[in-house]
Amino acid sequence: MLSKLERELKKFVLDRDWDQFHSVRNLVTQLSCESAELLEHFIWSQDDKHLQDPETLKNIKEEIGDVLNCLVLIASKLNIDLPQCGLDKLKKTAKKYPVELAKGKSLKYNKLKENNKNGTPN
Repeated sequence: MLSKLERELKKFVLDRDWDQFHSVRNLVTQLSCESAELLEHFIWSQDDKHLQDPETLKNIKEEIGDVLNCLVLIASKLNIDLPQCGLDKLKKTAKKYPVELAKGKSLKYNKLKENNKNGTPN
C-alpha cells in the first residue's frame, strides 16, 4: 500500500519539477506545518464531540493525508522502509512499556517501575 503511495507521490513531484525544493530539511519543516494544521482541529476542544461533524472529519482526513504524504516523502528521501520503521519503533516501545507495568496507566516509562514499587496509582 505505501509503495503505491510512494510511487504516486514521486510521479506527482516529478511531473511538477518539485524535487528541487524537497530537501529533507524542507520536507521535515513541511511535516511540522501539516501536523500543526491537523492539531488546529483539536485546539480548544474539551472532548471529541466535534468529531461527529462530517465536515470536520473530512478536513481532519485531508490533514492526516498531508502528514502521511510528508512522512512517505521523507522516508523515501532517506531510503527508510516506513512500515518497518514503525514496527521497529513499536517493538522498542513495547520493551519500555511492558504490559504488566503499563496496563491502564498513563505514566511515562521512566516512572512505571517506580510507581510499581510504591503501588501508587497512575
